[in-house]
Amino acid sequence: MVARNGYVDTDKVVVPRPLPIWERMGKRLLDVVVALSTLVLLAPFMLVIAVLIRRETGAAAIFRQIRIGWRGQPFMMYKFRTMHLEAAPYAPAPHHLADQRVTRIGRWLRRYSLDELPQLINVLKGDMSLVGPRPEMPFLVQRYQPWQRQRLLVAPGLTGLWQIMGRKDLPITQNLQHDFYYIRHRSLALDIWILLRTIAVVLRGRGV
Repeated sequence: MVARNGYVDTDKVVVPRPLPIWERMGKRLLDVVVALSTLVLLAPFMLVIAVLIRRETGAAAIFRQIRIGWRGQPFMMYKFRTMHLEAAPYAPAPHHLADQRVTRIGRWLRRYSLDELPQLINVLKGDMSLVGPRPEMPFLVQRYQPWQRQRLLVAPGLTGLWQIMGRKDLPITQNLQHDFYYIRHRSLALDIWILLRTIAVVLRGRGV
């Protein structure tokens, strides 16, 4: 989809790889088992995070925001609050930890991607999968050209190739390239590989 000079070939159509029924069931089973077990194991840790956020901001620890999911359907996404109350909820996301909108606890949460832990609830609900394209804000989806809407052909993910290949450091053309590659080659094995790579990225503290 993206040539070496950065030009996006918008004439090509992205066709999601059809998943056999056993792979679809395996992907959903992986989502439920990993999300549920992680929430149970980390519940005390997440409670501590919630208390620290409440003490610093005086607001609810869980931040809710409408995102666009599979086939363009909106859903309520959950995250730990990492920005001050004065920050506009649908403003462009911070690209560095020195952003003045980010709270002290928020810098730490974003560095290790811990702010995304509540999205495991979205995974359990079926709004998201563990692996998929990044869930996007409505105002950005409204600006999509028709070829860009192909990102919505599969459910968004808690992580994905965009997470392990550079996150926000990459230009949008390369992020789209990774999303389209995933859509065309998705498989249970690829999901497991991305999840394992994500653990290494998170431990290195490469988040924003």
